[in-house]
Amino acid sequence: MTKIRPLTVAAALLAAPLSAPMAAHAEGLGAEAQYGRASGDWGTEIGAGYAIGIAGFSLTPGGGVYLHDGDTSIYGRIEAAYTIPLSATIGAGVRFSGDDPRPYATVALPLLPKLRAKANAGPKYYTLGLTLGY
Repeated sequence: MTKIRPLTVAAALLAAPLSAPMAAHAEGLGAEAQYGRASGDWGTEIGAGYAIGIAGFSLTPGGGVYLHDGDTSIYGRIEAAYTIPLSATIGAGVRFSGDDPRPYATVALPLLPKLRAKANAGPKYYTLGLTLGY
């Protein structure tokens, strides 16, 4: 009869997740519409991005247009976030517009399966809006 050794079982349990292929968690296209203050003006951000996710973590590059005071400017952004199952998504990002990169914190709360309320806040930058997709 073969004796099961606890150390062998522990090693197998630790190695199993590492030997399996990593599955993407939250991945895909998404769109956002937010209202807030950026670059010294109040306005609306309309943008899109693509989330790449693994095990609750995501990296989302994106961009869009910022409509403010009758003017339009473009922006880019990148966010890194973690989704707490059945709860909030929290993270940090950097928004690029002109010569002013703005770091910010972000939080999103689910409203429906692919619809979330989202808020961003950082130095001289804050918005509140909706995200669809991802």
